[in-house]
Amino acid sequence: MKKRFGIDIDGTVTCPTTFVPYLNEAFNLNITLDDIKQYDFMPLVTVSEKEFAAWFKKMEPEIYSQSPLASGAKDILKSWEKDHELFFISARGSHLLDLTKEWFTTHELMYHDIHLIGSHDKIAAARKYDVEIFFEDKHDNAVDIHEQLNIPVILFNTPYNQDPIPDGVIRVNDWKEANSWVQNWIKNN
Repeated sequence: MKKRFGIDIDGTVTCPTTFVPYLNEAFNLNITLDDIKQYDFMPLVTVSEKEFAAWFKKMEPEIYSQSPLASGAKDILKSWEKDHELFFISARGSHLLDLTKEWFTTHELMYHDIHLIGSHDKIAAARKYDVEIFFEDKHDNAVDIHEQLNIPVILFNTPYNQDPIPDGVIRVNDWKEANSWVQNWIKNN
């Protein structure tokens, strides 16, 4: 039975370590993903928010165009694309749509739509596409989407999303675990 999936891009489809080498080089750091204990990078850098925002805006195209796929993501997404509708909903700004579509083409990933909302509030977009399950790496997004839409949310486990989760938000370590949970969910729905 065909389902509608809402899927975040950064830290979910792309590897959560994507930003680490850029942060290390630009800010003379020596961090790993394990050092990122919250979603916000500001506590790790020694510049003002304004300086960091300017750096990020300048680097966005390079970072997003060079983002590596998360391990296992491509195989699982390819296996879903024939049987389900895949709606990618990201906090990236809409000015990055062409670059994002090009990244999907380069990685041979199919999508029904890519919706870049420019903020972390993905509830309206998830509601618009009537998604039945969501895939996310940002803790508060996962909890809010689940609570507002009453749908299961798969939360990809990272050092920056370790707060407690309610029933209905399912923590997984990788795409293989996500797929296993999804296959059981589909059988029962």
